[in-house]
Amino acid sequence: MNGKGKCLCGSVQLEVEYASNELAACHCSMCRNWSGGPMLAIDCADSIKISGESNVVRYQSSDWAERGFCGKCGTHLFYFLVPSNEYHLPVGLLNPDENFKLTHQIFIDEKPEYYELKNQTQNMTGAEVFAHFESGK
Repeated sequence: MNGKGKCLCGSVQLEVEYASNELAACHCSMCRNWSGGPMLAIDCADSIKISGESNVVRYQSSDWAERGFCGKCGTHLFYFLVPSNEYHLPVGLLNPDENFKLTHQIFIDEKPEYYELKNQTQNMTGAEVFAHFESGK
Protein backbone atom coordinates (compact mmCIF):
# COMPACT_ATOMS: atom_id res chain seq x y z
CA MET A 1 0.00 0.00 0.00
CA ASN A 2 1.24 3.44 -0.88
CA GLY A 3 0.29 6.73 0.70
CA LYS A 4 0.91 10.44 0.52
CA GLY A 5 0.89 13.18 3.09
CA LYS A 6 2.05 16.72 3.66
CA CYS A 7 2.58 19.19 6.43
CA LEU A 8 0.10 21.97 7.17
CA CYS A 9 1.87 24.56 5.03
CA GLY A 10 2.71 22.13 2.20
CA SER A 11 6.47 22.74 2.37
CA VAL A 12 7.14 19.05 3.07
CA GLN A 13 5.46 16.27 1.13
CA LEU A 14 5.83 12.58 1.85
CA GLU A 15 5.35 9.50 -0.30
CA VAL A 16 5.44 6.23 1.59
CA GLU A 17 4.89 2.53 1.27
CA TYR A 18 3.21 1.10 4.34
CA ALA A 19 4.70 -2.01 5.91
CA SER A 20 1.04 -2.98 6.63
CA ASN A 21 -2.28 -1.28 7.37
CA GLU A 22 -1.75 -1.75 11.12
CA LEU A 23 -1.52 1.25 13.43
CA ALA A 24 0.11 1.53 16.81
CA ALA A 25 -0.74 3.89 19.63
CA CYS A 26 2.31 4.94 21.63
CA HIS A 27 1.58 6.18 25.14
CA CYS A 28 5.17 6.94 26.20
CA SER A 29 5.75 10.25 27.94
CA MET A 30 7.90 11.57 25.06
CA CYS A 31 5.24 10.90 22.40
CA ARG A 32 2.55 12.44 24.60
CA ASN A 33 4.75 15.47 25.23
CA TRP A 34 5.55 15.78 21.51
CA SER A 35 2.02 15.34 20.19
CA GLY A 36 -0.22 16.36 23.09
CA GLY A 37 -1.66 12.84 23.32
CA PRO A 38 -0.87 9.31 22.23
CA MET A 39 0.91 9.05 18.90
CA LEU A 40 -1.10 7.03 16.39
CA ALA A 41 1.50 5.86 13.90
CA ILE A 42 1.95 3.59 10.93
CA ASP A 43 5.17 1.76 10.10
CA CYS A 44 6.65 2.81 6.76
CA ALA A 45 9.96 0.98 7.28
CA ASP A 46 12.61 2.68 5.13
CA SER A 47 10.37 3.32 2.12
CA ILE A 48 9.80 7.04 2.34
CA LYS A 49 10.36 9.83 -0.17
CA ILE A 50 10.53 13.34 1.24
CA SER A 51 10.02 16.38 -0.98
CA GLY A 52 11.08 19.68 0.58
CA GLU A 53 13.57 17.93 2.85
CA SER A 54 15.43 21.23 3.40
CA ASN A 55 12.41 22.23 5.53
CA VAL A 56 12.62 19.12 7.73
CA VAL A 57 14.14 19.55 11.18
CA ARG A 58 15.33 16.38 12.92
CA TYR A 59 15.48 16.27 16.69
CA GLN A 60 17.44 13.41 18.28
CA SER A 61 15.07 12.54 21.14
CA SER A 62 17.06 9.51 22.35
CA ASP A 63 20.12 7.43 21.52
CA TRP A 64 18.03 5.36 19.11
CA ALA A 65 15.47 7.76 17.62
CA GLU A 66 14.87 11.06 15.85
CA ARG A 67 11.65 13.00 15.53
CA GLY A 68 11.11 15.02 12.37
CA PHE A 69 8.97 18.09 11.92
CA CYS A 70 8.45 20.88 9.41
CA GLY A 71 10.67 23.84 10.26
CA LYS A 72 8.09 26.27 8.85
CA CYS A 73 4.74 25.15 10.32
CA GLY A 74 5.83 22.66 13.00
CA THR A 75 3.82 19.68 11.71
CA HIS A 76 5.06 16.38 13.16
CA LEU A 77 6.30 14.31 10.23
CA PHE A 78 7.89 11.14 11.57
CA TYR A 79 9.48 9.13 14.32
CA PHE A 80 12.66 7.53 12.97
CA LEU A 81 14.29 4.49 14.60
CA VAL A 82 17.98 4.95 13.79
CA PRO A 83 19.32 1.38 14.37
CA SER A 84 16.74 -0.24 12.08
CA ASN A 85 16.29 2.68 9.64
CA GLU A 86 12.49 2.64 10.20
CA TYR A 87 10.09 5.54 9.78
CA HIS A 88 6.81 5.69 11.71
CA LEU A 89 4.45 8.43 10.56
CA PRO A 90 1.54 10.02 12.42
CA VAL A 91 -1.49 8.55 10.70
CA GLY A 92 -3.31 11.91 10.62
CA LEU A 93 -0.67 13.14 8.20
CA LEU A 94 -1.76 10.61 5.57
CA ASN A 95 -4.72 9.98 3.27
CA PRO A 96 -7.84 9.75 5.46
CA ASP A 97 -9.51 7.15 3.26
CA GLU A 98 -6.96 4.40 3.91
CA ASN A 99 -8.08 1.14 5.50
CA PHE A 100 -6.03 1.50 8.68
CA LYS A 101 -6.61 -0.67 11.74
CA LEU A 102 -5.41 0.05 15.29
CA THR A 103 -3.85 -3.27 16.33
CA HIS A 104 -1.43 -2.54 19.15
CA GLN A 105 -0.58 -0.12 21.91
CA ILE A 106 2.89 0.35 23.31
CA PHE A 107 4.11 1.81 26.58
CA ILE A 108 0.67 0.95 27.93
CA ASP A 109 2.15 1.23 31.43
CA GLU A 110 2.73 4.97 30.83
CA LYS A 111 -0.81 5.68 29.58
CA PRO A 112 -2.57 8.19 31.84
CA GLU A 113 -5.94 7.24 33.33
CA TYR A 114 -7.81 10.15 31.70
CA TYR A 115 -8.30 8.41 28.34
CA GLU A 116 -8.99 4.90 27.10
CA LEU A 117 -8.98 3.53 23.54
CA LYS A 118 -11.85 1.11 22.99
CA ASN A 119 -10.18 -1.02 20.29
CA GLN A 120 -9.15 -4.55 21.18
CA THR A 121 -5.38 -4.48 20.74
CA GLN A 122 -2.18 -6.21 21.66
CA ASN A 123 -0.69 -4.19 24.53
CA MET A 124 2.98 -3.94 25.48
CA THR A 125 4.67 -2.26 28.41
CA GLY A 126 7.81 -0.19 27.91
CA ALA A 127 9.97 -3.10 29.15
CA GLU A 128 8.30 -5.44 26.66
CA VAL A 129 8.88 -2.95 23.81
CA PHE A 130 12.60 -2.67 24.60
CA ALA A 131 12.93 -6.45 24.93
CA HIS A 132 11.19 -6.87 21.56
CA PHE A 133 13.58 -4.50 19.80
CA GLU A 134 16.66 -5.93 21.52
CA SER A 135 15.72 -9.43 20.36
CA GLY A 136 15.36 -8.17 16.77
CA LYS A 137 11.83 -9.60 16.41
